[in-house]
Amino acid sequence: MSVIDAMRDKLAALDPVTIEIIDDSAKHAGHAGAKGGGGHFRLAIVSARFAGCRTMERHRLVYDALGPLMKREIHALSISAKTPDEH
Repeated sequence: MSVIDAMRDKLAALDPVTIEIIDDSAKHAGHAGAKGGGGHFRLAIVSARFAGCRTMERHRLVYDALGPLMKREIHALSISAKTPDEH
C-alpha cells in the first residue's frame, strides 16, 4: 500500500466529503529532514467533523487520524481542513 493510500485509509475516520493528497516529496529531495525517509505532503480535506473547531483543533484531528504515519512515512504535512459550508 502506498503512503497516500494509507493516508486515505486513516483519514476515512473523519468521514471526508472530499480529500486530495499531493506528494511533494520530490521537491524536497536532499532536504535534511527528507533523508529520514518521510515524505512531504499537501492535504486538502473537507469534513463536517471540523464544524465548530478552530484551525489547531482541525489539524489535531487530522494528526490523530494519521497516527503512526506521522512518525515515519510523513515528514511534513500542509493541511487545508474545511467544513462543507466553507468549501
